[in-house]
Amino acid sequence: MTALIYCPFPDAASAEAIGRALIEERLVACINIGSPVRSIFMWEGRMDEGEETPGLLKTSSTLLTRAIARLEDLHPYDTPAIVGWNCDAAGVATQRWLGAM
Repeated sequence: MTALIYCPFPDAASAEAIGRALIEERLVACINIGSPVRSIFMWEGRMDEGEETPGLLKTSSTLLTRAIARLEDLHPYDTPAIVGWNCDAAGVATQRWLGAM
């Protein structure tokens, strides 16, 4: 089964470096790195905001937990916002691609 991981990064360079590491370690097959977004959030009891770069990582359900744990280890934030989920449906070609990891 296919799984996705969403995670914001401080910048595109860190998203790319971490994405490449996870691909080389065969924990994810791909990272899509988006354009910077404006984030507004609560942190340490106060509202804050900043610019972040979103990353969407594609993996298999069997690797999801390991990929999230490794992403958390590599991420430069002390408390990165990482969410992962299994997909209800995916194209046959995508399933084959991710199953071959």
